[in-house]
Amino acid sequence: MGRNDWNAVITEGLGTFLFFLIGMGAALTAQAGSAGLIQVALAHGLVLAVLVSSLGAVSGAHFNPAVTFGVWISGNIPSRRALAYVLAQLIGAVLAGLALTAVYPISTGLGTPALASNIDPIVGIGIEALLTLILVLAVFGTAIDPRAPKVGGLAIGLAITVDILMGGNLTGAAMNPARWFGPAAVTGNFTNSPVWILGPLLGAAVGALLYRFVLAPEADPTRTPGTPVGGDGVG
Repeated sequence: MGRNDWNAVITEGLGTFLFFLIGMGAALTAQAGSAGLIQVALAHGLVLAVLVSSLGAVSGAHFNPAVTFGVWISGNIPSRRALAYVLAQLIGAVLAGLALTAVYPISTGLGTPALASNIDPIVGIGIEALLTLILVLAVFGTAIDPRAPKVGGLAIGLAITVDILMGGNLTGAAMNPARWFGPAAVTGNFTNSPVWILGPLLGAAVGALLYRFVLAPEADPTRTPGTPVGGDGVG
């Protein structure tokens, strides 16, 4: 890879580190109950919006192996770069977990996602897949599609926020294998790992294929809710 390629890979690692440092830190300081869930959702969503807007021009600002997987499936990133991105994301995630041990003991779990007591792992995989589907559709619809509205990272950050508000108390709403792997690797807690690996990857694959083959051909930037047929005169 050339210099520019390495700059993008480094940016993925740095962005993932900062994203998780704030998100995991918020999870550790949040109080129990609805107020704490809102705090965690806003922390993840706002910092991701800032980082995507700031660093997206350098690397695309994936900060998530599932997003990179979806982008790879859609043919928008070569295999070698996709693998480098994922490795950088995992390293950034572990470094974020290690950094938090300077403030919090490992016994806190460092914000590792966990299943609610009434959620079966299979159900958890489904929840993570659906939440990731929403995130990936936001990524494709506002950042990857060249016809997309230029709203920076706002829509992607909002997708993370609403997903956590819905699923945070069920699965932790990671939507991101690295978000689980970072604290899990530091604490040594790999319980129910398929939930946060298979779930996001499945959701990302469905989202990428759905956008590429079903939604993108119909996308029209001039179409509004008031003209649902896009001006072609066909209902």
